Amino acid sequence: MTKVFLAAASLAALPVAAQAQINAQPGIYVGAGGGLAWGIGSNANASTSTGFAFGGQIGYDFVGPRVELEVGYGQLPTNVNIPGTAITGKVGQLTTMANVLYDFMPTSSITPFVGVGAGVAFVDSNASLGSTQFAYQAIVGLAYNINESMRFQVQGRYMGTTNPSVNTPFGNVSYQNQNILALAGVTWKFGVTPPPPPPAAAPVAPPSYMVFFDWDRSNLSAQALNTIKQAAQAYKTKGNARITATGHTDTSGSEQYNMALSLRRANAVKDALVREGVPATAIAVVGRGEQGLLVQTGPNVREPQNRRVEIVIQ
Repeated sequence: MTKVFLAAASLAALPVAAQAQINAQPGIYVGAGGGLAWGIGSNANASTSTGFAFGGQIGYDFVGPRVELEVGYGQLPTNVNIPGTAITGKVGQLTTMANVLYDFMPTSSITPFVGVGAGVAFVDSNASLGSTQFAYQAIVGLAYNINESMRFQVQGRYMGTTNPSVNTPFGNVSYQNQNILALAGVTWKFGVTPPPPPPAAAPVAPPSYMVFFDWDRSNLSAQALNTIKQAAQAYKTKGNARITATGHTDTSGSEQYNMALSLRRANAVKDALVREGVPATAIAVVGRGEQGLLVQTGPNVREPQNRRVEIVIQ
C-alpha cells in the first residue's frame, strides 16, 4: 500500500523577451497544480495503480533561490480493503511541506530547477486525521516564464514518509509509503513592475547647411556656392520639401543695420538656390541680425562664425 502527495509546482519568472529580463524582481508568489502519482516500494499482499495528486503553495522568489510552503492531497487505488479504516480500495494522504528550490538561469525564459522539502503527512489509517508521519521529497523540473508574473512548469518528484501503520483484524500492519509524482502547474508572482518600454527613437534633425560671409558683406564665396549646391541637391533628393534660409550677423555695427544685412545675406543664398534649380516658392527667407549667435560674444565683436546663413531643409 502506498500513499500519495501532491505539490503544485512553483517557479519564478524571467525574461519574456530575450532582450528584457522577466524574472529580474524578487517577490511573493502563489501556485497550484496537479498530476499523476504512482506508489513504489514493496508491500506484502498489497498493490497500487496510478493515482492522482493536486495542491497549492505560497512562496518567496529571491530570483534564483526560492522558499515555499505547500499543501497537497494525493490518492492511490489499492487492492486492499480494511474494515473500520479509511483504506477501502484506496489510500490517500494530506501533506504540508516546506520546500527550498533553486532556479538555474533564473533570467531565461526556460528555467530548469531542483528542490528538496520536508514536512508532515497525514496518511489514511484508523484515526480520523490519519497516521501522522514525517514526510520528505526531492524535486526536479522545468519552467517556462509566460510573462513577468506568470510561470508554467512541469516537474517530477520523489516523495516518501516514515512507515505508517494500520490496525487490522489480524493485528497492526505497517507498510512502506513512497511515491513518484508527475505534476504540472502555474504560479503567479505579485507586485511585479513590467519592464519599461524601449526608449523612443530620437527625432532625426532635418538636414542643414551653413554658409559664411566676410565682414559687412553679403556676396557669396566659392566655398559658399559649393555648399549651396550641396543643399540644392539634398532638396532635389528629398522631393517635396521646404527650405528656410536664416541670415545672421556678428555684433559689430548697429542692430538695425545688422538686421538688414542678415536679410541681404539670406536673399543672396535664396537667389543662388534658385539658380541651382530650387523653386523660389519652396524657399523662406528669415533675417535675425545679431540674434542667435553661434559664438557668444560681447557687443562690437567681429566674429566670423556669427556671419552666416543657415539653410534648413524640411
